[in-house]
Amino acid sequence: SAKCQEFTAIGEVEDEHVYLAHLSEDFSPYRRKIKFCESMAVSILPLIEDLQFIKNKQHWGYPFRYGFFEINQHDFDLISDKML
Repeated sequence: SAKCQEFTAIGEVEDEHVYLAHLSEDFSPYRRKIKFCESMAVSILPLIEDLQFIKNKQHWGYPFRYGFFEINQHDFDLISDKML
């Protein structure tokens, strides 16, 4: 399958509630309620050098291994300016 190296959605966590989503017999990920915005997908590649949450620019994909994480306002503004 093709690699996805893009920011594909942008939204805001609506509350603190975490819930289990039963998607199949053997797959039940934890989820949170997100209010998504109208946006367009944006490649991460031209943003890597300026994103502060990416500490090691050579291994930029590492932070994404955990799926859900908080970023600072600088990084949010950089990404959202391109997506919205």
